[in-house]
Amino acid sequence: MVMTALTSADVRHLEQSLRRMRAELATELARLAESLDEVRVTRDEAQDDEHDPEGPALTMEWSRLSGVQHDFAEKLARIDRALQRVDDGTYGVCLRQGEPIGRERLEARPATEFCIDCALELEAEQRR
Repeated sequence: MVMTALTSADVRHLEQSLRRMRAELATELARLAESLDEVRVTRDEAQDDEHDPEGPALTMEWSRLSGVQHDFAEKLARIDRALQRVDDGTYGVCLRQGEPIGRERLEARPATEFCIDCALELEAEQRR
């Protein structure tokens, strides 16, 4: 299927979505940092967090929050790369084939770097 390039109105609309997503993620990252600080202080003060009958061990909570923080940071980096592509005029173009990415795909995943065909190929390669 042949994809057509995005119009400037499409790019503006998707850029707004990216900026909104970025602001939300930045807020969530700040909240996670606060939660991690609270867990660290509590863990440092705890005598025996591995045997706390009140809930999961603080180290487990630390690990969970750290994982979420890492995932959010990766999403934020993808959004920043997409915004850079908006700035340099290459947004909406597959980084692998150089062809336009479908508008529907960009609506669903505004920070995507690849068309659906390339994304599926890369995913299959990663599973091998």
